[in-house]
Amino acid sequence: MIQSLLVANRGEIARRVIRTARRLGIRTVAVYSEADVDLPFVREADEAVCVGPANPAQSYRNAEAILAAAKSTGVEAIHPGYGFLSENADFARTVEANGLIWVGPGPDAISAMGDKINARNLMAAAGVPVAPGTTDPAADVDAALAAAESIGFPVMVKAAAGGGGMGMAVATDADSLRTEYDKVRAFAERMFGDGSVLIERYFPRVRHVEVQILGLADGRVVALGERECSVQRRNQKLVEESPSPAVSPELRQRFLAAAVRAGEAVGYRNAGTVECLLDPGSGEFFFLEMNTRLQVEHPVTELVYGVDLVEEQLRAASGLAPNFDPDALVPSGHAIELRVNAEDPKRFLPGPGVVKTWVEPTGEGVRVDSGYAMGTTVTPFYDSLMAKLIVYGVDRAEAIARARAAVAGFEVAGPKCNLPFFAELLENEEFVSGNYDTGIVSRMR
Repeated sequence: MIQSLLVANRGEIARRVIRTARRLGIRTVAVYSEADVDLPFVREADEAVCVGPANPAQSYRNAEAILAAAKSTGVEAIHPGYGFLSENADFARTVEANGLIWVGPGPDAISAMGDKINARNLMAAAGVPVAPGTTDPAADVDAALAAAESIGFPVMVKAAAGGGGMGMAVATDADSLRTEYDKVRAFAERMFGDGSVLIERYFPRVRHVEVQILGLADGRVVALGERECSVQRRNQKLVEESPSPAVSPELRQRFLAAAVRAGEAVGYRNAGTVECLLDPGSGEFFFLEMNTRLQVEHPVTELVYGVDLVEEQLRAASGLAPNFDPDALVPSGHAIELRVNAEDPKRFLPGPGVVKTWVEPTGEGVRVDSGYAMGTTVTPFYDSLMAKLIVYGVDRAEAIARARAAVAGFEVAGPKCNLPFFAELLENEEFVSGNYDTGIVSRMR
C-alpha cells in the first residue's frame, strides 16, 4: 500500500481523501491556497504546504507548485480529487514521469475521454449506445447547421473539451443555432483552450443516469451500480441517488454491461463514471461522457454497496486487489445526496461569506462530508459547494424521510445556502414519486 500521499485538492474532497488515508495509516500532505489557510482540511493533514494565492490558476491548477510540494515532502503518490487537475492528462503524465504514483486512471484513458467527440467515436466502436451526433468537430456555423438538419432539431451544442455541465447550449432552430454555436465556441476557447464544437441530438425529456466503474489492478473493470442525477440547475447536479428509481433490473444489467465495455475499451484503471442519458419513454439510453476521476456523488454508491471508493482507488494505484469480492457485489438499501451550496435557493446565484453558524445534522443513516466549519469563510474563488448531506435508508421512502429530518436539522448562517430548496424538493410530488427528469428544477421555479 502507498505509504504517503499528497492530496491535490481542497475543501470536502480533500477531507474525504485524508480521512480514508488516515484510517489506512497513510501519511498525508495537503496543499492549500492563501485563501484556504483556515479550512479544516489544512489542519487535518499530517503536513500542509501553501502553493499560491487564491486564484486557482496560481495554486490548485499550478502543476509546478504542486509537484514541488510533493518533492519537498517526499510523498509517494498524488490524489487529485475532482476538478482542478484531476482530468489533466499532461499533469498525470508529469506525475508519473517524476516517479510518483498517480491515483487515477492512466493518462491515455484521460486523453481518450477528455475530448467528447473522440470519446463518442470510441464508445460507438465498442458497442456502447451513443446519441445521434457529429463524429468530427463542426468546423463552422454552416457545418453545424448541416449537422443539425441531419440530426433534427432541437440539438445540443457542446464544447468538445468541456465537462461538468459547462460549455453546453440548446438550439431549437437555425437562428438559435447560429447564436449558440458562436457563444459555445468562444466559451470553449476561453475556458478550455479548445474551441471544438459537437452537435448532438437534444432530448427535451430525459433522465441523467450514470454508472460507477472501477478498473482493478488485475485489469478487470467492474461496475458498482447506477446513480440518478437528474435534479440539476444549469446542467449541473444538485441531488443524486442510488439506485435510480427509473431503472428496472433488466435495464440495470444493460447499463452496467455498457459501462464495463466503455471502461474496457480504454484499458481503464481506478475509479471513473460512465454518464448516460435515459429516455424514460422508450427505455433507450445513450453515452454522454466518461468522467475519469472520482465523482462528487460517490458517497451514495459507497453506502449502497458498502465499499470505500477512496480506499479502492488507493489499492488499485498500489497494485493491490480490491477489499471486496468483484463477483459478489450486492447493493442494499437506498442513498440520496444533497449538495449544500453557498447559493440562494431560488436563482442559485453564489453567495459567499463568513460562516457564522454551522450545525451538522446527526442520526441514523445520516452522513455529512463538509469542507467548512464555524468561523471559516466561503470565498468567491472556488465552486460554491460547502458540504454534501448524504442519507441512507432501507428503501427510498425511508431515505427521503431521513433527508427531510436532516435538512431541517442542518443550520447554516452567513453565506447564502440552498437548504430551503431541498426542503421544498423533498416534498415535491414529482420527486417523491420518483417519476422526474432533468426539467424538474425549472418546473419548480
